[in-house]
Amino acid sequence: MSTDKSALDALPHIPSLGRLAASGALVTMGSQVLKIAVQFGGIILLARLLTPRDYGLVAMVVAIIGVGEVLRDFGLSSAAIQAKHLSRGQRDNLFWINSGIGFLLAAAVFLSADAIALFYREPLLRPVAQAISATLLLNGLTTQFRAHLNRDMRFGQLAFADVTGQLLGLAAAVAAALLGWGYWALVVQSLVQASTLLALMALAARWLPGLPKRNAEMRGLLRFGGNLVASQLLIYFSTNLGQILIGNRLGPAPLGHYNRAFALLMMPLTQLNAPATTVALPVLSRLQGDPVRYSAFLLRGQATLMHFIIAIFAFACAQASPLIHLVLGDRWAMTVPIFQILVVGGMFQAAGYAAYWVFLSKGLTGPQLRYSIVSRTLVIGCIVIGAQWGVLGVATGYACGLALSWPLVLWWLHRTSDAPVRGMLRSGLRAIAGYGLCGFVSHAASVRFAGASLPLPLQLAVGIAAFCVAFALLCLVWSAFRRDVAGILHTRTLLRSV
Repeated sequence: MSTDKSALDALPHIPSLGRLAASGALVTMGSQVLKIAVQFGGIILLARLLTPRDYGLVAMVVAIIGVGEVLRDFGLSSAAIQAKHLSRGQRDNLFWINSGIGFLLAAAVFLSADAIALFYREPLLRPVAQAISATLLLNGLTTQFRAHLNRDMRFGQLAFADVTGQLLGLAAAVAAALLGWGYWALVVQSLVQASTLLALMALAARWLPGLPKRNAEMRGLLRFGGNLVASQLLIYFSTNLGQILIGNRLGPAPLGHYNRAFALLMMPLTQLNAPATTVALPVLSRLQGDPVRYSAFLLRGQATLMHFIIAIFAFACAQASPLIHLVLGDRWAMTVPIFQILVVGGMFQAAGYAAYWVFLSKGLTGPQLRYSIVSRTLVIGCIVIGAQWGVLGVATGYACGLALSWPLVLWWLHRTSDAPVRGMLRSGLRAIAGYGLCGFVSHAASVRFAGASLPLPLQLAVGIAAFCVAFALLCLVWSAFRRDVAGILHTRTLLRSV
């Protein structure tokens, strides 16, 4: 890491980009803290107002029609952000393409509601699917407003819209649950959140799309989006196949447990990766011609993201039982082993996020598609094999697939780009090994000194103390790990120098 810093210092600065990146990182990460708090609070509140069956019923629908969210975007939001130049005509055309796809998908889901109910042998799903289909249209209309704000690095306005949408959606869901609406509370939450995001982002963008322009060059943008959406479809299918299989074979209640465990897994992954990508992608895209700075920014970004996420996962895995009982309640005890298995896979998923930045920032959507075909076929195969052993088998198969995909993507990058693959591998292994050891110490301390006789908050307190002591000792005795941590603490300095 010191080599990266000296190389940066030797080159001339581009202060405007650095200031934007630094301020954007602070604003975006600050907003994610609020979003995580709202999301976590929502999980706690709704888990006590709704049942695993309620969650399972809605998850059955979302697992199938969620593929529409990938198709609705069609990779065009990333295409708009990544493009070096984007004309007004191109932006207008992208808006109408995304909106048209959203409308067609909403209509298709509405008309397919009976088929979804028949697949799961659950008549209650028909009106649920019809209602949720509206979110595809709403999100289609929102896509290019979000991309416009992202491209202009207006992170504060993006953050305000996201947090407000989550807050209003949660408030509506809690009100509906208190009125006894059951699983319909989750449907209301989706509709209110999507409507709020559309309204706020359209106002913030201060841009009204014109009529479609025939003379605007769209071929490159569509090719970029087409390659990207194909890989995203594979990712979505491999991620949600487990929920589809559980819902079809075991019913809504087991799916509800898996769904909540998966939600707890994805909350730190999405809520920390999304802002990191929001900041990293436009900066890396502009540094494509400067490989030294590109590598330095990439390695620091990877280390920062991984240390946060893997530390959270290692502690959550070690203290899963008291955490689940405190967060979700006693009736969710079956979720504990599912969650522990999933978070192990989540550590490797976090390690691979920086590879996604490389693919997008360098426009390598073709190699990314080929990698996705191979890696996601591997994940799907692991899930199908694991499904023979029920819910825990599905979770184990998914985690194994993610663990195998990380070294595969690094090998793929080595073949197709000039990314610092060896540095990415070493940094990732240090984070996984270091925080894995901290998690082991935390779990052992809880078992040895706390035990089941202590109240849950005290069990967690012992676990936290042991984790922190192990982390401090690790920094003291492992110089490479200590340098990673020190580099993360000076990330703002790096951002100002790019």
